[in-house]
Amino acid sequence: MQFWKAKTRAIGCIGVAWLAGTPGVVTANEPTAPAAPLPIIHYVKPPEFAAVTLSPDGRYLATLSPQKGKRNLVVLDLETKRPRAVTSFSNFDVISYNWVGSSFLVFSLGTLDTPTGAESGQGGGLFAVRPDGSGYRKISPTVEEQLGSGSTVYRSLRYLRAVPGSQSEMIAIGKLRTDRDDVYRVDLMTGKQTLLTFDAPGIVDRWILDNDAQPRAVVVRNKDDVPAEELVRKVLIRDTLESPWRTVAEFTHADRAHAWTAVGFAADNRKLMVDSSADRPPTARFVYETDTQKLGEVLFAHPRYDVSEATFLRDANTRQIVGVQLDGETAEVRYVDPQYAQLHKALEPVFKGQVVQLQRATNGKTLVVAFSDRHPHTYHLYDEATKNLAPLLRSRPDLSSPHLVEMRPFLLKTRDGLEIPSYYFLPAQHLPGQRLPTVVSIHGGPHVRADYWGPPSGGVAQAQLLASRGYAVVLPNHRITPGLGKAVFEAGWGQVGRKMSDDHEDAARWAVEQGFADPQRICITGGSYGGYATLWASVRSSAVFRCGAAGFAISDMELQQKSTLTDYTRSRAGVAEWKRLLGVKGEDWAPAREVSPVWFADQSGFPLFIFAGGADRRTPIEQTKLMVSALERAGKPPALLLVKADEAHGYGQTSNRVELHEAMLKFFDAQIGSGWSAKASSPSAH
Repeated sequence: MQFWKAKTRAIGCIGVAWLAGTPGVVTANEPTAPAAPLPIIHYVKPPEFAAVTLSPDGRYLATLSPQKGKRNLVVLDLETKRPRAVTSFSNFDVISYNWVGSSFLVFSLGTLDTPTGAESGQGGGLFAVRPDGSGYRKISPTVEEQLGSGSTVYRSLRYLRAVPGSQSEMIAIGKLRTDRDDVYRVDLMTGKQTLLTFDAPGIVDRWILDNDAQPRAVVVRNKDDVPAEELVRKVLIRDTLESPWRTVAEFTHADRAHAWTAVGFAADNRKLMVDSSADRPPTARFVYETDTQKLGEVLFAHPRYDVSEATFLRDANTRQIVGVQLDGETAEVRYVDPQYAQLHKALEPVFKGQVVQLQRATNGKTLVVAFSDRHPHTYHLYDEATKNLAPLLRSRPDLSSPHLVEMRPFLLKTRDGLEIPSYYFLPAQHLPGQRLPTVVSIHGGPHVRADYWGPPSGGVAQAQLLASRGYAVVLPNHRITPGLGKAVFEAGWGQVGRKMSDDHEDAARWAVEQGFADPQRICITGGSYGGYATLWASVRSSAVFRCGAAGFAISDMELQQKSTLTDYTRSRAGVAEWKRLLGVKGEDWAPAREVSPVWFADQSGFPLFIFAGGADRRTPIEQTKLMVSALERAGKPPALLLVKADEAHGYGQTSNRVELHEAMLKFFDAQIGSGWSAKASSPSAH
């Protein structure tokens, strides 16, 4: 494990002075000519360092880093400059962690690199350890451990928040005594768990902590595991833990246009902070007056993006809101606290063109994080006393700006009038007027926002890899993608395989209209829902696309919702949501069959590369087997098939991700040609 060594820079109170040539900083002389492509592994392997944080007292730096083939928790003592891996898991990744004071870290386990992000899977659990590696304690076992002991019900706690002012206590939530969430105060020194929610006023959906980490608000429902149409929710608060509950809001499905979501208490610890889209298209954050039961002051709003795309930045010690980061077209950070704002203003010119984030500690040290679409995260330590800025870590030392291209935002205007924020990538060697082989990459979900502006990860990493080989890449969002406003989200219900597929076609046509896509050389790809969309495009969109690479794909929508092999079919609400996505009413599954590729394999109109995981529980391998058999019966077998028996809903092993993308590049090159090795056609050629 190597930590970044470089010269420090002096940051003036007003201006900025620094030594040129420091790694990771954009300078006027930075090369812009296209570089020779890096090996695939540099784009698909996990970052060397992720989720870097400073302990509240500023002594330690924690990060997640690959160790023993899995992502483990590593702590650097900033006084001794000695790093230590405080976990050593070889069967799970550390998915998330949090500081409890500066004396403990708590963490949970899971699996990385599924098509829709990290998942707990057979991991989960909750564990604690001191920064020096001592004091290890299991708060809750993993799913795997509980199932192995014969338990049929998973009982566990999840971290919620550190107790203000404490070095060893946290607030956790979980289903330990019933099937309802309770809130506990947990002492990490002794392991003692104190129940704080004896008197839940109904079927609990969610507990809400006040600014003192007390469970003083709750959202309850009328019934468990019911479709949205039958659901009634109430929001209740109490003045103290001993006070009676009082209802401050009630919402039925018919009220959804005016409903809001409580996210916390306001600064006065009496009013609520809520997210609402009432009377405005994107969701905004409001103060809710609990006495008058009316929306009050608008705390944050954006004309196009929902407040769900914003992260409210809090001081690690006071927990006061000091700023906000919005993941819109690009990532934007704004600080409202004067001290944070002054330092942020001084540091931004050092990292020209990059986003700068700050985390201040009580000892006068500040962790400075900088990143952009062409600059993976770098981490620096700023000393407020000496005004020195010292580099600490590079998240991806082998992947620098010459090997990355701009992640360009655009508005996808659909044929029925929606405007959906999306992205595209052009190879570094692209010249105006050249038409390139183009890949349209569809995200999973479908009702998640998977691709954000910034350094390579997930679909963005794949897009950067393809661009490095000469392909133009379009990453469209489609209707039902959350965070992009109510109009975009609501337009997706009932449109899987219908208007959502129109959106994918419209993205390809947009690329042609812009002049960079060769209309005869466009392919489609995706994983999970994106894999389904690719299979379905082979049936309904072969006039637009020339080939498709489909991963972890549903081929029979009705079977997917009924199969005992699917991990969510025991949830009535989960199946009801998919029925709503498909337009299925009651038990009439005709709308699902109408958009299931397996029933139309004889109409498949372009070559397919299909890849899957044999241990997938989200999209069981039966879905791939059925599609392959149907294609073979139709005399149209897949051009390429890749199944990894020990992988699940995404390839977690780096070697398998390399093999997958080697196969994908060869497949695309055979079908539409590589822009890297062949001269792109001129605009007059088509």
